[in-house]
Amino acid sequence: MAEEIKPQHKETKAIVEKVQEKVAEAKILPQEKHSEHKPAQEPKKEEKKVVKKDEAIANGLSIGASKRQCMYICDFIKGKKIDEALAMLEDVMKFKRAIPFKGEIPHRRGMHSGRYPITACKLFVPILKGLKGNSIVNGMDLDKVRIYFACANWASRPQRKGGVKAKRTHVLLKAKEMEAKK
Repeated sequence: MAEEIKPQHKETKAIVEKVQEKVAEAKILPQEKHSEHKPAQEPKKEEKKVVKKDEAIANGLSIGASKRQCMYICDFIKGKKIDEALAMLEDVMKFKRAIPFKGEIPHRRGMHSGRYPITACKLFVPILKGLKGNSIVNGMDLDKVRIYFACANWASRPQRKGGVKAKRTHVLLKAKEMEAKK
């Protein structure tokens, strides 16, 4: 301390001495603690066991496409590898391959009737890429992964100007490792 306090009363003198002793101890203790302690040990990191999941899921919520078109696209890609399904949808967008539809629809080359739902296919591409990424993260082998579940359901249909309802569809895709068919 820079200057000492000289108390005038006996009681105050005793209190000041106790405070000065505690201050002196406080200055010494931290240095002693550091010198006595061993260097800090890092906590041991426990190795996490990687749990391999058996399926990957991708959701497309409220995509702006017709439920009917999404249903037929789901039927078209079901049972295929993810990369194969992406390539097939690219062919549809280039008018090289048609997706089979039912109903009074004109015949297409190689099938009874079909259409080219380009807008819906463009909306399926990011969902399939997400499914591929999820299957990689889950530790699945992409050569064996197949889309085994593809489903399209109604979503809420917001109203546009003039009271016209917009098209909205929920799409759920699931893939898992399957052995190749012989």
